[in-house]
Amino acid sequence: MKNNILAGACIAIGLTLAGLFIYLGINKFANKDRAVSVKGLSTREVEADYAVWPLSYAWSGNDLPALYTQLETVTARVKKHLLSLGFEESDFRQGSVSVSNNWDGYYGTRPEFKYTLSTSLIVSTDKVQLVVASQGKESSLLKEGIIVTTEKWNLDYQYNGLPELKPSMIEEATQNARAVAQKFADDAQCALGSIRRASQGQFSIESDNYQPWVKHVRVVTTVDYFLE
Repeated sequence: MKNNILAGACIAIGLTLAGLFIYLGINKFANKDRAVSVKGLSTREVEADYAVWPLSYAWSGNDLPALYTQLETVTARVKKHLLSLGFEESDFRQGSVSVSNNWDGYYGTRPEFKYTLSTSLIVSTDKVQLVVASQGKESSLLKEGIIVTTEKWNLDYQYNGLPELKPSMIEEATQNARAVAQKFADDAQCALGSIRRASQGQFSIESDNYQPWVKHVRVVTTVDYFLE
């Protein structure tokens, strides 16, 4: 008799546990798609830490060897100007020299000078603010007949500190995403669960329209949370 009672109790407990497991399994299956997808944003404003500044100039004449010597003199004068502004010799890199024959294709009155040699002196430096301050200070060269030009799109301000910036920005973006998800869960009167899926967007670095040495760094993360 006692054995029958014990066996019955075991069966009852077994059925109860089986029912509980089935219930939990069904509940988990029913709620597995209850999730919210949110985005978190992080932005930083930083200053460029490196600049590439090409200064282009040209010289014309009729004697090509003599013209090349004149161009070297002009290059030395441009370097002297830059050194007076605070740059160092190690900041300079000489660009290639191109030759134009100004008389090609002329059958009437030809230009005064047959050849034009063009080149550039490229300033590559971490003295970014010195590059900024040096813009428009070519008057001393103009007085000597040396015209130096810089195309706006060729002046490149770079920011190389992104690897050090990434961890804190990703953390901030993820925290912002969780705050948005928590607000959604509160409004829906449910609990915010664990992360279902997360993806980090691409980091973007854009120059300020008016101060190109100022960079705007941005990243957006997308995080899916379970709702319980």
